Amino acid sequence: MNATSSSATRPAGDWRIDRDRAITLFGPAAHDWPIEIVEETGSTNADLMARMKTLPQRADALARPIVRVAYLQTAGRGRRGRSWVAQPGDALLFSLACVLPRPLDGLAGLSLALGSALVDGLRTLPVAAPGQIALKWPNDVLLEGDKLVGILVETAWSTPDATAVVIGIGTNVRGADALAAKLDALNAGADAAAVPGTTPTALSRAWPEANLTDTLAAELNALENALQRFAQGGFAPFQARWNACHAYAGREVTLYEQGKALMRGVAVGVDERGQLLVDTAHGRETVATGDISLRIAGSGA
Repeated sequence: MNATSSSATRPAGDWRIDRDRAITLFGPAAHDWPIEIVEETGSTNADLMARMKTLPQRADALARPIVRVAYLQTAGRGRRGRSWVAQPGDALLFSLACVLPRPLDGLAGLSLALGSALVDGLRTLPVAAPGQIALKWPNDVLLEGDKLVGILVETAWSTPDATAVVIGIGTNVRGADALAAKLDALNAGADAAAVPGTTPTALSRAWPEANLTDTLAAELNALENALQRFAQGGFAPFQARWNACHAYAGREVTLYEQGKALMRGVAVGVDERGQLLVDTAHGRETVATGDISLRIAGSGA
């Protein structure tokens, strides 16, 4: 791991990433990835997006993925522009930049593939009841029904042969109660009721010794393999695994678009492109990703 770190601006503590331990935990390929660790930035996604836009638009423009980790993001964001807030040490916040040898339309299902990989990676950690780490369509990882990991995929450029991608991943490691209160105030209003699947939780709920170092290693090891597989076969190789980890399989759900109910039915799973399959009163419907949110029926938008 080639890691760099800015000057410390906060007291050192055991919550920081232990570089030496991380190296021992990384698989062979991840050892070669440039990994930058900084105290603070606006957004690791924005940092890497700016860098990727300067590259020549070729499939070989980047020899290996770049990872940028920040203990604090002052302008972090999730899907649909929502704020991502965490105290240093409570969340693992990083972005990964790479060039995939696929055109833009060949990236269908990428966030779902990454989600299934993260589930498998997190399940290698000493968590209680690893089967409780599951997937919510399109790109959230849940722990016991609450949100553990968010994934944001952005593209810097695309050609018929390749696409430059920046993948932002935020994992709540500790301090979920304080985080939930802050996000309620920022995103939904302090008096809003909790909605299943959106209330944040932390890895420490199932693993009291949860830490940034082991979590980073587990996630990067899983992502390294997933990116290679996706580059070769798209989402299709991940379909069965995603469906096996689907938290809402067989449950009645409501889909919303811009806050308005769009569809109600029983969530079945996903197809080979990562589109959600829903059995409705009018038959089976296919839902593509986009500005769509999914809730257990009756839980609200």
